[in-house]
Amino acid sequence: MFGCMPLLLFRVSLHLQYRLLERSMKKEFKAYTGQVTDIDLRQFRIFKMVVDCGGFAAAEVALNISRPAISMAVSDLEARLKMTLCQRGRAGFFLTDEGRGIYEAIVQLFASMEVFKLQVNGLHSFLKGDLNIGISDNLVTLEHMNISKALASLKERGPDININIRMAPPIDIERGVMDGQLHVGVVPHARSLPNIEYFNLYDEESYLYCSNTHPLYNAETLSVEDVIAADMVVSTYGRTPSISGFTQSFHTTAQASDKEGIAFLVLTGAYIGFLPAHFAERWFEKGALKTLMPELFQYSTSYAAITRKGAKPNRIVDTLMKLLIND
Repeated sequence: MFGCMPLLLFRVSLHLQYRLLERSMKKEFKAYTGQVTDIDLRQFRIFKMVVDCGGFAAAEVALNISRPAISMAVSDLEARLKMTLCQRGRAGFFLTDEGRGIYEAIVQLFASMEVFKLQVNGLHSFLKGDLNIGISDNLVTLEHMNISKALASLKERGPDININIRMAPPIDIERGVMDGQLHVGVVPHARSLPNIEYFNLYDEESYLYCSNTHPLYNAETLSVEDVIAADMVVSTYGRTPSISGFTQSFHTTAQASDKEGIAFLVLTGAYIGFLPAHFAERWFEKGALKTLMPELFQYSTSYAAITRKGAKPNRIVDTLMKLLIND
């Protein structure tokens, strides 16, 4: 019996050390009282990005921090707020009712902070501050696109302006403008939302294309029936009722959320699809793409710069809009 005492005492000692270490590692969180600290703001931004990305894995790339660090930040925020904000695991990621409410409050908080920055910026006699702009994909190759020229002129007038460009689908850009995360957007003018001001910029011409490996590419004779019967990929963005009606008669078997997605499928040789002429030109000139009955299958898309109705005065935004519209 006495021979077992040293081993028993060692185990008791080890257990006590472990419990002390465990206690020392536990964080004590004071209940949230409304006082927002820098740590709170950091955790708010991380949690918002997790929700915007739809989970921890995608947020890891967007935030450029490790998944364990993201998980710890969200867990710390839950402990600070004394709420369960989200469920994560094998079943996937989804928000609780409390998490959804906190997310909406965080969006409002950051929008209010942006308004504050705009008001402070308005007190300066020179252009200084942030410009958050959202642009639809692949406009940079449009020959008469003057966004780059306008931004260059803006930078000359305000060297200290911090420009942040987000490339995103039109629906995300519209949402960003409405909630104040984006100051300006450039999107296809496919619809008019009540909370957004639209300023028409220019038109984009689109034609129907097939690749050089598609059966229609070397067809000796081509009929409307042949074209309509071919598998087609259509866009899920920027489609006016007239464009939707125009493409309704085609044999649609695929969809894409942006121009690059359409190009990917057309270049497989299995699909035909509409692409902007300026975007398809790189493949058209090399013979990789061909227009199909261009005199018949074409349409025009209007692009507009958008801002939020009733937004606070912002000299940077006002200057950019004048450069975009009047150039």
